[in-house]
Amino acid sequence: MRKRILTIVVAMISLTVFGQTAEVGFFGGVSYYIGDLNPAKHFLSPRPAYGVAARVNLNPRWTFKANAYRGTVTGDDFVSKTNATRGLNFESKIMDVSLVAEFNFFEYITGSKRDVFTPFIFGGIGYFHFNPESSGVKLRDIGTEGQQVGFEGRKPYNLYSFSIPFGIGFKYSLSRRIGLSAYWGMRKGFSDYLDDVSRTYYLDGAMIDPNNSAQVLSDPTFQHQAYMERGNPNTNDWFNFSGVTLTYKFNLFGKRKCDDQPRSGVQ
Repeated sequence: MRKRILTIVVAMISLTVFGQTAEVGFFGGVSYYIGDLNPAKHFLSPRPAYGVAARVNLNPRWTFKANAYRGTVTGDDFVSKTNATRGLNFESKIMDVSLVAEFNFFEYITGSKRDVFTPFIFGGIGYFHFNPESSGVKLRDIGTEGQQVGFEGRKPYNLYSFSIPFGIGFKYSLSRRIGLSAYWGMRKGFSDYLDDVSRTYYLDGAMIDPNNSAQVLSDPTFQHQAYMERGNPNTNDWFNFSGVTLTYKFNLFGKRKCDDQPRSGVQ
């Protein structure tokens, strides 16, 4: 994880060679998840999220941003009403780092008296860590789909994965140095185990020992048989960070620029 963070930091530093200004700040908002335990309902069971962000403004239209966010996502069959007979639930803390490009629909400069707001879109690449739990038990460690006993050749899944972040937002210049942005941002993960659910059951429910928490968490309702569908392995999980970022702008390499003077070719 540290190597990935360092890579993003190095990439961000290299971009400053081409940038005019930079901004650093803090993010606050919510996080939520879309997957086997919640296939479609956005903002279901949102949890607080926070983080830091840094932008390099190449020009009034294009910006590169690096961020590190931390949040929690949850899923529960009884809450989403997706599959009550399955009865699964999870909670996972997520640490996400990403590098994205932002495109402003209007020309925008933090501190300008003229180009003070704009809607924008963004997209890029991310890397995240997760570790699903239920009732305080780390689910990967017990292998709820038979990973710990080699069922069908299954092995424990990786707790790190890449993602594709993308979304929409709105920027507003509060003062000469302070900028505000609000946005909604999805992450398409490359793992189907954010919720610990992907393939089939590996035990017959009637044979589960009620005193064995590992077995109970694999099939809490005791209603399934081995090889019955537990999740959908053809779709990976998604998660979201949405909220507000407050940033402080500074000039790079001692550059000074009047935000409100006419740009090249404009009188």
